[in-house]
Amino acid sequence: RMWAYTVGFTVLPHVGGFLGWFLNRKEIPIWYEKLKKPSWCPSRKMFPVAWTVLYTGMGYASYLVWNDLGGCNSKAIIPLGLYGAQLALNWAWPPFFFGARNMKLALMDILCLDGLAMGTVCSWYQINKVAALLMVPYLGWLAMATCLTIRIWKDNPEEKTGKME
Repeated sequence: RMWAYTVGFTVLPHVGGFLGWFLNRKEIPIWYEKLKKPSWCPSRKMFPVAWTVLYTGMGYASYLVWNDLGGCNSKAIIPLGLYGAQLALNWAWPPFFFGARNMKLALMDILCLDGLAMGTVCSWYQINKVAALLMVPYLGWLAMATCLTIRIWKDNPEEKTGKME
């Protein structure tokens, strides 16, 4: 029976990641490929590989924390709440960036995501050090993704709509 929880927690992050890709997959070759990107931008082929590894690690880490805390109870509110909040912001980034083509909103999202992800790791470290360490590659990737979002936002000014100032 515990294997079902392990699988469920491990698979959960992939659900939103897959939906984000599925809903925005047509925008990538049409819009994203035409954006000016820095030389250090990973290849498009790298993103699904990286996210598969990262989502698997963070999902399993969330299971470890949940298990160590004895399930969903008052002790789990902050550590799993932080995790859930950062996961929601993670899942929101592709619709903001690709779907709405709103790089400014995507940037605000990822900056909040960075803070919540760091808060998650800090809260998890006190509960399960392995779980916290499983999140370190994710923090590294988020740092790169944040820098990439900033660079793309700066190098590709969005067209202004509305009144002239």
